[in-house]
Amino acid sequence: MLAHDFAGRRYNKAAHRRALLAKLAGRSEGAVEFKHQNISAVLKALGEDWIPGYKPAFNFQMSLADAVARWLALNEAWMTRSSKQWLSEGVHEPAPIWIGPAPTLSNQPPPDELEQMLGVARKFDVAGRDERNRALGRAGEELAVEHERSSLRSAGRGDLADRVRWVSDEDGDGAGYDIASFTPDGAPRLIEVKTTNGWERTPFHITRNELAVAEARRAEWCLLRLWNFSRQPRAFELYPPLDAHVSLTAMTFQASFH
Repeated sequence: MLAHDFAGRRYNKAAHRRALLAKLAGRSEGAVEFKHQNISAVLKALGEDWIPGYKPAFNFQMSLADAVARWLALNEAWMTRSSKQWLSEGVHEPAPIWIGPAPTLSNQPPPDELEQMLGVARKFDVAGRDERNRALGRAGEELAVEHERSSLRSAGRGDLADRVRWVSDEDGDGAGYDIASFTPDGAPRLIEVKTTNGWERTPFHITRNELAVAEARRAEWCLLRLWNFSRQPRAFELYPPLDAHVSLTAMTFQASFH
């Protein structure tokens, strides 16, 4: 059903539920519908999309999360099925990205719900999966570049728009930021882009070098977090010091010989 939804094909949720009921003993239609809402919650925790008509319902069993994660692992093409959706429609200059408040400045989910979501994200390393999804990351950076250029042109600074550089594409990774842009008054703006198809609280990876550049160039550096990317990209910006907004957890250590 989710694949039909993305492809714009019509589907019938009620007919799907009835077909499932014929294979299940002693389950009501309401129970099947609620299980689909549980699946939506798992997909949300895994940084994925869900069917809009099935609002995520929490307190699901971890075995359900295991099953959904296994399906995703067996269907790797799903992870990149729509990462360039905004480009495939022949739009050469997309509409500006909606940029809202960071999650720390908006309403938090209930504590139990948030803990279950973050627990699933940690267990299945959702941040690492997004980081390894090069097609997703590249598409997010490309959209951010177009957004910067469009915003500068709208501010009457076409001269600056022409000087925006996609640094990670032109020079490779390692600069500590992906895009070199400008504010409308001409000040440097260094942007590190992190992209996910998931919700705004999906965890993400950040490198030691990115943190070092953020600290050294506080007045210029920002992190642009793109979320809900495959449906309707939204974003928020984080400015140094990052530990004022997020909890930073060391994931690996470098081992040197004595």
